[in-house]
Amino acid sequence: MSTTARHPLGTDRVPVGPGMSMFDPMFIGIDEFGQHVSLDIVFHNLLTAGEPGAGKSGLLNNVAATAALCDNTRLVLFDGKWVELGPYIDIADEFVGDDIEKGLSILRRLLTVARNRYLWLLANRRRKIAREDNLSTIVTIIDELAMYLKVLGTKEQQAEFESLLRGLVSIGRACGMPVVAATQRPSWDIIAASLRDLFGYRCAFRCTTVGSSDVILGSGWADLGYSASDIDMENRGAAWLLGEGTVPKRIKVAYLTDADIYAIADYAAWLRRPNHGTPANFTVPAARLDWEMAA
Repeated sequence: MSTTARHPLGTDRVPVGPGMSMFDPMFIGIDEFGQHVSLDIVFHNLLTAGEPGAGKSGLLNNVAATAALCDNTRLVLFDGKWVELGPYIDIADEFVGDDIEKGLSILRRLLTVARNRYLWLLANRRRKIAREDNLSTIVTIIDELAMYLKVLGTKEQQAEFESLLRGLVSIGRACGMPVVAATQRPSWDIIAASLRDLFGYRCAFRCTTVGSSDVILGSGWADLGYSASDIDMENRGAAWLLGEGTVPKRIKVAYLTDADIYAIADYAAWLRRPNHGTPANFTVPAARLDWEMAA
């Protein structure tokens, strides 16, 4: 009996399960010396911003692509314009487009899951999860953050969205529920310092002003020479990356073409299907978030 399965790209391959984990360092690009740059996303939140076309969507797609291929990892995606994270819609537990009421519902559910995980940790006399717990990592990625904070819905809904997001960013880190967020409008009215400072990783792509750069990295960094306004507008994907307890460093984010992104998303969907079956359009039914721990 044949042991091969049909690959989404049309060739017969022996199926290989994912060998990647969100608990491993995530490669995102290189620094100015050509050395690999990796992030410990599972226990850190990431905030990124920059002018349109500067490269922030490239970083988001690096995170989404890696998470999609990691074992025991679930995606919750928010994309106000649909197309940046849309390739992963069929493997996401939830996908929120321009419906802020749905977004609010999803954030409430995520906070419920986080609360349940902390109660489990408390019962087991622990303070954060470990790889050996076999709890799924739930990665929430939000593109066009400004859409949910300032554009969609009513003022009351926008305020609730910010409050719920602040809660998730505050408590999600230690229970395996990191948040990655991006906006192309890095201004104080979009990202308050109290929200920004909850993100352990901050990545500033080219900004039009020194002030916009400081909104992402933190006040005072531009005066010390770390300003994203100095990045050449032709150098797409270049950014200043700030990590906890470090100074910003120049990086160049790895670039994925549209063909790369869809190939990865199709392959991830194929891997996640029972028995690696392949439908004609390579889509899978979206799963539903668990209300309890995924132990």
